[in-house]
Amino acid sequence: MGTPTTVDTLGLSCKINVISVRLICKDRRSGLILTIPLCTEQTSMEELSSTLDYLLGIPSDKCKARGFTVIVDGRKSQWNIVKTVVLMLQNVIPAEVSLVCVVKPDEFWDKKVTHFCFWKEKDRLGFEVILVSANKLTRYIEPCQLTDEFGGSLVYDHMDWVNKRLVFEKFTKESTSLLDELVVINESEKSNQLDKERPPDCNFLPSLDPETVLQTGHELLSELQQRRFNGSEGGGVAWSPMDDELLAQPQVMKLLDSLREQYTKYQEVCRQRSKRSQLEEIQTKVMQVVNWLEGPGTEQLRTQWGIGDSIRASQALQQKHEEMESQHSEWFAVYVELNQQIAALLSAGDEEDLVELKGLQQQLSDVCYRQASQLESRQNVLQSAHEFHGTAQDLSQQLDGLLGMLCADVAPTDGAAIQQTLKHLEEKLKSVEGSLAGLREKGQVVMDQMSNQTTWSYGKDVPIENKENIDHIQGVMEDMQLRKQRCEDMVDVRRLKMLQMVQLFKCEEDASQAVEWLGELLDALLKTHIRLGDDAQETKVLLEKHKKFVDVAQSTYDYGRQLLQATVVLCQSLRCTTRSSGDTLPRLNRVWKQFTVTSEERVHRLEMACSFHTAAEKVLVQTSPEQGDLPVEFEQETYEEVETVGKALLDRLTVPVIFPDGSEQYFGSPGDMASSALHIRDKMKLVEDRKLTLHEEDEEDVEQLQYDQIHDQDKELQDDEELQDDQELQEVDKELQDGEELELETDTEKS
Repeated sequence: MGTPTTVDTLGLSCKINVISVRLICKDRRSGLILTIPLCTEQTSMEELSSTLDYLLGIPSDKCKARGFTVIVDGRKSQWNIVKTVVLMLQNVIPAEVSLVCVVKPDEFWDKKVTHFCFWKEKDRLGFEVILVSANKLTRYIEPCQLTDEFGGSLVYDHMDWVNKRLVFEKFTKESTSLLDELVVINESEKSNQLDKERPPDCNFLPSLDPETVLQTGHELLSELQQRRFNGSEGGGVAWSPMDDELLAQPQVMKLLDSLREQYTKYQEVCRQRSKRSQLEEIQTKVMQVVNWLEGPGTEQLRTQWGIGDSIRASQALQQKHEEMESQHSEWFAVYVELNQQIAALLSAGDEEDLVELKGLQQQLSDVCYRQASQLESRQNVLQSAHEFHGTAQDLSQQLDGLLGMLCADVAPTDGAAIQQTLKHLEEKLKSVEGSLAGLREKGQVVMDQMSNQTTWSYGKDVPIENKENIDHIQGVMEDMQLRKQRCEDMVDVRRLKMLQMVQLFKCEEDASQAVEWLGELLDALLKTHIRLGDDAQETKVLLEKHKKFVDVAQSTYDYGRQLLQATVVLCQSLRCTTRSSGDTLPRLNRVWKQFTVTSEERVHRLEMACSFHTAAEKVLVQTSPEQGDLPVEFEQETYEEVETVGKALLDRLTVPVIFPDGSEQYFGSPGDMASSALHIRDKMKLVEDRKLTLHEEDEEDVEQLQYDQIHDQDKELQDDEELQDDQELQEVDKELQDGEELELETDTEKS
């Protein structure tokens, strides 16, 4: 059953879990069933008696006349307590009790004691007492009228019943009290209307909220009607509402009707009261608002005209203006409330108050709108002045930062840092220009706003003298312009110096790059320029390419020298005595010397290879029919040249390049040199083979030549003899011819 809970109702203290009454339960005689559960704890007979008195006062006399069946649940209690409760029933409700059923525990009390006691007291009690087990209780009471704890099927919530009973009694008490108060108020208001000179008692109000009480009553009535409806519609056992509920519904409905009637009258009373009090209150408040706004409010605005000379001063003025606005806001809030109240009264349509209300509304609106306009104008001026001073402060800080950058020594580490610094400097200068333009714009806005600023004095607008504020704004803008111009001049000087430093770093960087390029050319010369050519023509082509390669290296070296000379000139121009070319010039000269030595060695090898290939080619092509035979002396010299140059070239290939610092470096890899040497040896062997072949051919040619010479000599002798004979014959023929011509001439002369 849970922990006992005390409920105070009509001055009685009831233990809910001690007494459980089921008003919808009936025994077989249609009498009500009263259940008294006992527990192991000590039961207060005084409280039990008070509870029974209260519960027995709920049913009607008709219900009580049918008698009660009392169930004393003693399963968790002792026999002496049960006996005391049964005897107490004789004193509380002796005439109403028809039957008392004592539910015995599983461990049965002493039969002799219990039977003897009940038998002994039977005549004195006036009602029958039986001792029965819980499972046999249905012999006397229908199961549908018993709860599940006694083996029945009745669904019953005792706490719900108690709560509903408390709500009913609370509503009855509150509604009765509220009705009395409403009747008194309504009668009093009626008397006041008859006697208009009598001051109304506006403080006489009901102690309870009528809406809340009505809501409680409607909810209670709805709950009672719903329970009745659900019971009549339910299936199974027939249900009949208890007399307390049947009696409660008409009582609640009657109270609700009376409350609604009196509450309607009370609402009309309140409306009339509210209307009268509102009109009087509106008149009073309107004059209060108008007098304050035209008096202290206007005086505050008239005395506040400055804009401050710094952002802190403008903030202080803004704070004062906010305080002033806060004071005005309170009165403006009153104005809004009054305007709404006047509009509500105007919409009510009472003609006798329309003219007065409209006049008050117009007067109030004119004063409030004029004051609000001046406040807004002053707020705009202060806001613009705050923005102006803020921009001026930011611009001043920007100029200080820019000046600090310009006064600091420039010690960048590389050209990129200089470019970044120069870019940062340009950005700062551009930001300063933008801020100065913004300052001029904001200053002009402030001056325009101040030129249009007026105040209300003695019923007319009076312009405010702002010459001092305008002079201050113009002075700030001129000062910022001068500071910006000085910074621009210094930026121009710093820009020129930094550009020279950029050129200096660029020259140093390019000079180092020239050294790297020259080193790469040297590395390429040693590692990739290793071919000597397969013939004289290819070797000559390689020589031409090498000359161009050397020209490129020479240009690179000259370019590096020029850059280093430019670096010296820039250092002198910048008066940068701490900077110099460092180790760039020694590195450049060292690499160039190494390249020069390597290049010369490459030229020597190519020239020797060219001589070798040229001599070898002469030997190899001398047997060609187009070439003809070479003289023996020339042929021998060529063989010797091929052998000498070839051996010298082979020896040179094994010798490394020795640099001026004593270090050594070989051309290409050992495999590359071995390949070149093998090609030279193959060609020398080919020349040697050609030499042996030609030597054998020469011996055969000598014998044939000797034979041909003898044959030619014989032929020449024979030819000489024939020629001599012919000459002699010719001489004879000539002499004969000459003799004939002489004779002919003689004959002619004679003729």
